[in-house]
Amino acid sequence: MSVLDVPRQEWRRVLHEGQPKWVRPEGDRLLLGDGRHLADSEATYLPPCDPTKILCIHLNYDSRRVEFKAPMLETPTYFQKPVTALNSHRGMLCRPAGHKYLNYEGEVGVIIGKPMRNVSREESWDYIAGFAPANDVGCQDYRDTDAGSMLRVKGQDGFCPIGPGIVSGVDIRKSTLRTYMNGKMVQEGAISEMLFPIDYILADLSRFITLLPGDIILSGTPKNSRPMNPGDLVEVEVSGLGRLSNKVVEAPAPVHKVGHQPTDTDSVRRVALGSDWVRTEAR
Repeated sequence: MSVLDVPRQEWRRVLHEGQPKWVRPEGDRLLLGDGRHLADSEATYLPPCDPTKILCIHLNYDSRRVEFKAPMLETPTYFQKPVTALNSHRGMLCRPAGHKYLNYEGEVGVIIGKPMRNVSREESWDYIAGFAPANDVGCQDYRDTDAGSMLRVKGQDGFCPIGPGIVSGVDIRKSTLRTYMNGKMVQEGAISEMLFPIDYILADLSRFITLLPGDIILSGTPKNSRPMNPGDLVEVEVSGLGRLSNKVVEAPAPVHKVGHQPTDTDSVRRVALGSDWVRTEAR
């Protein structure tokens, strides 16, 4: 049965008494499987899935395409985050000391429910376990060297927070994504504005790549991705799914000065600051 057609259901995963537990939200409390309740405010969240891979689309909202003055796309391109990038609701986002451009990118995370290979667009909804708000965090200081692979830009530890839970029974095509920075809305985009809809992405990827239960597909971000600073609270909300919340902290800089170092060039600023950089350059 399609993930769109079942009754709405949400499952979250928390660490309770030293063990991972699946819980269902009931107002401001979480119901454990044995009948006990846990206050949501006291919960330590875990990611709502165990992916073998995290696959992401590069550019998938027309508002972002327009912001970067990019031509219309005929086909999408993708990149991959390591599974060590996985993070949870209320997890910390670490910006290494000496780095400037740690950007948020609010997205819809698609979580696969059963093995998927060479599946049509129409069938793809039957293979989805559910959806969750996600943040495709990127350290744009490395864009000069990793613009294609995005490995160090998007693949650092903790750069894929997702949650709070996994939700089925919501027609995600009718939802709206919003990102908030310290309570102020900084991104907004209807899911219907995607250049390549979720079913297209899944059908495209599964032609050649077997998607497995728990795998995450990040489906793109609207315009206005901007840098975060230590102390900032960033939240990604998707109507019908809930709100993901993470705080930015400063981490120590890497100990060894090996490899490409963070840069602050026009190409970095163009992506990190978007249209803000364009307006600055025009003055």
